[in-house]
Amino acid sequence: MYDELKYWYLRDHKLFWTLSMSQIKQLCIITGFKKANKGDIIYFSSSDVPRIFLLKKGNIKIVSIDEEGNETIKEILQKGDLFGELSLEKDTDVNEYAKALTDEVSICSFLLSDFEDLLVRNPTLALSYTKFVGLKMKRFKNNYSNLVSKDAKTRLISFLKDWAEREGIQDGNKYTIANYLTQTDIAQIICTSRQTATLLLNELEEKNIIYYSRKEIIIEDSTKLS
Repeated sequence: MYDELKYWYLRDHKLFWTLSMSQIKQLCIITGFKKANKGDIIYFSSSDVPRIFLLKKGNIKIVSIDEEGNETIKEILQKGDLFGELSLEKDTDVNEYAKALTDEVSICSFLLSDFEDLLVRNPTLALSYTKFVGLKMKRFKNNYSNLVSKDAKTRLISFLKDWAEREGIQDGNKYTIANYLTQTDIAQIICTSRQTATLLLNELEEKNIIYYSRKEIIIEDSTKLS
């Protein structure tokens, strides 16, 4: 039953669509599987055993730590995202960790050495992986461009729009987002202080553009979120 669960988790991911049934079953042998609860630390970049992770359920945040110990949320991940040593080599200059944001987070993982061997034996999979990581890097570049070229309010609005489009429930121009982020999380994502993030969220709420609570964020009319 456990192996069958791993099989369908991998079979459903578009990265592995090029693999046959027997190849997927072989992949299950080298695949680790774990569950985590909200607040659990899943991964440290400083780990002695480098891995590639695949998020199958829930949401996690990747937090980057600078030399002064300041933390910034680098990325919010959702079902299907990859994280870990994506460059396929250990980067000692990177200091980051992954933390579960929601309950019942499920993760598959591969030892970096096993995953490299898998790519060598499956050129089509290697090409798919290159494209997958390339799109991820492009998203990083766009996010960085937004951070350096826009003010805090514009960054917040851009983040809310993107979040709504990715995970919100749409009803016309109205979006309802299940909120698993604290105001501190949001502040770190848009690279501002918690106080500034709170003021900006309150401003949007006072203008009846959004409704904010710990459980959900409602964007009443996405056309007004500008």
